[in-house]
Amino acid sequence: MLTNPRSDRVKAVRALSRRSVRSRTGEFLAEGPQAVREAVAFRPDLVRDVYVTPEAAQRHTAIVEAAQAAGLRVHDVSPDVLAAMCDTESPQGIAAVCRVLDVPLHEALADLPPDALVCVLTNVRDPGNAGTVIRGADAAGADAVLVSDASVDVYNSKVVRSTVGSLWHLPLSVGAPVPEILAALRERGVRLLAADGAGTTLLHDADLSGAHAWVMGNEAWGLPQEVRDACDDVVRVPIHGHAESLNLAMAATICLYTSAEAHRSAR
Repeated sequence: MLTNPRSDRVKAVRALSRRSVRSRTGEFLAEGPQAVREAVAFRPDLVRDVYVTPEAAQRHTAIVEAAQAAGLRVHDVSPDVLAAMCDTESPQGIAAVCRVLDVPLHEALADLPPDALVCVLTNVRDPGNAGTVIRGADAAGADAVLVSDASVDVYNSKVVRSTVGSLWHLPLSVGAPVPEILAALRERGVRLLAADGAGTTLLHDADLSGAHAWVMGNEAWGLPQEVRDACDDVVRVPIHGHAESLNLAMAATICLYTSAEAHRSAR
């Protein structure tokens, strides 16, 4: 059992909380049972090490057994060691060091179906919003999530936790500039729908047939004019009450689910 919170191994894992270290090593830390369970189940090839406390090993036997069955290295650690590895105030007893899973833009778009549903995050800076949008895209059955170079690092621990495992469920591409993303989608015949409060088309009036991508903007200022102009339509979610606006993650989930239902009805 690993019991020294100041060991080199523990320091190396803790260092993954820094973006510069994640970029250099190509690794990140997935914390908590949901994240580790999904990583082991869906992408065990990307899991380098699993760390678990004795109490968590008893509580999450299925995760530990699945990791061992996949031939992964499972390390018993003391609660102090796990706390030193993680950046959450109350770690849930299990974490995994994983290799990054994003793919180049052309790979993420290589095999899109005729009625593809894609989500594009441009200048999204809040980790919780980014993670929740990825989770919502997964739940709605989206075919890919594309995260621009100006957005938050998707391997930030807060993003990883807020995806609740959805990070491993669908194609993910990160780091391309917004113009490159939009051009790549257009080349593949995917219509571009800008989700913005300035839109003149209401969501229930939008054309949601065929392949299309929802382009989501920054939490505070939305989408810049040049991005809206590059899209085929600018759509807004109607607000029937007195709320000033919707949270980005809420708006994205509503748009994605509306598209998913439109596609289901057309099949």
